[in-house]
Amino acid sequence: MFSGIVEEVGTVMEVDRGRLRIGSRKCLRGTNLGDSIAVNGVDLTAAYLDEESFHFNVMQETYARSNLSDLQPGDGVNLERSLTLSSRISGHLVRGIAEVTGTLLSLTPEEAGPSASGRAIVARYQAPAEIMRYIVMKGPITVDGVSLTVMARNKTSFGVSLVEYTQENTNLVRRRPGERVNLETDIIARYVEQLLLEREQA
Repeated sequence: MFSGIVEEVGTVMEVDRGRLRIGSRKCLRGTNLGDSIAVNGVDLTAAYLDEESFHFNVMQETYARSNLSDLQPGDGVNLERSLTLSSRISGHLVRGIAEVTGTLLSLTPEEAGPSASGRAIVARYQAPAEIMRYIVMKGPITVDGVSLTVMARNKTSFGVSLVEYTQENTNLVRRRPGERVNLETDIIARYVEQLLLEREQA
């Protein structure tokens, strides 16, 4: 499990079908073989470690449901180590399972109010209908592994506000309209839906 609070932006060093090597400084510390690392919100297992990078094996199913197949050497990726029982959860509970990919529609500077201390950016993403039903106003959403709060939605897209810290410590503002992002909705909504469905069928 993860929190959706990105620890650092790593750098793609090597890409090969079924293999991925990510350069890291912070997240390498204290990491052992077999540990889980969220890469753009996708839970991957550290198969090999060297002094400057993680090596991961990537399954075909992971490529099919995420944007990892789009990665090229030099790309920045959001990294987070898995939670421990003593960790604070500053974001929300994230499984590291990319359900689908969405598409960045726009990045627009948000008009600062009189009490605002910094300028936020509103990011708008198009998402498949199959997960839009789980995206609610003021609810959590994970975009490329980043825990965010939904501030606007319609039938096909949703918007989130990226504060300065998020802009500076994730890869979200580096993306261009049309690029794919990994999306994970709140697992609680899916549990509730399943329970209600089973009740109706009982």
